Amino acid sequence: METLIISGGKLESEFVRSYIRQNSFGLVIAVDAGMEFFYKEKMIPDYIVGDFDSVEPEILHSFQNMVQERRPVILQFQPEKDETDTELAIRTAMAQGSHCIHLLGATGSRMDHVIGNFHLLGAAMQRGVDCRIVDKHNRVRMISQGIAIKREDQYGSYVSLFPFSPQVKGLTLTGFKYPLDHDTLECYHSLGVSNEIVENEAEISFEDGVLLVIESKD
Repeated sequence: METLIISGGKLESEFVRSYIRQNSFGLVIAVDAGMEFFYKEKMIPDYIVGDFDSVEPEILHSFQNMVQERRPVILQFQPEKDETDTELAIRTAMAQGSHCIHLLGATGSRMDHVIGNFHLLGAAMQRGVDCRIVDKHNRVRMISQGIAIKREDQYGSYVSLFPFSPQVKGLTLTGFKYPLDHDTLECYHSLGVSNEIVENEAEISFEDGVLLVIESKD
């Protein structure tokens, strides 16, 4: 099952509407201020998750009044907690059997939240769940094994690779403008930034480590 999670970061409504039209989701979750998008679009998510400290009360009350119709399921938590609202939403999605999670509204001006959300990609990865952060300009994934990216399916023009472990060993890149052959990618280095796919399909393979893969548009 594929799941859409809309969190409370920066959202461009037209992009989100287009993304929803282009994909099919079996489960939809709103996270705290992410409710605002659904409220404005007159859409009802399956779940609403959060401590609700950043959503307008009238929006929250509007959805609370719908609960008697069995949608949405509202999971409210105390503000003083160890997990972010987005982490709780990802946990909810995985508990419902999601194998692929699309996370929108996970980027924006709060860099601490953005970095925290990058880490949550790893939490899903460890459970065998494909989780990606998507906004108008970027698609971000975390991988512990190789992947192939078809040129026609890539998200933008650039592919950047960042080690999320101290080293990524045996890294081989084929079909890229800047190939690698069993190289080692280390932290604190910009070697993996702004590569480009030049063949019909590009492959990323490695022997050990964890990679953050960012596909970007200008």
